[in-house]
Amino acid sequence: MNELVVFAILLILTLAFAFLNGFHDAANVVATMIASRALSPRL
Repeated sequence: MNELVVFAILLILTLAFAFLNGFHDAANVVATMIASRALSPRL
């Protein structure tokens, strides 16, 4: 396979992983604020 195609696929996978991991990090931050009662759990 062409090296450029392999590089593009790896780059897309890396960015997707970073994006999805950011969702989990944001949820953990919000859970910490709610558990410490610094923020009220409103919807």
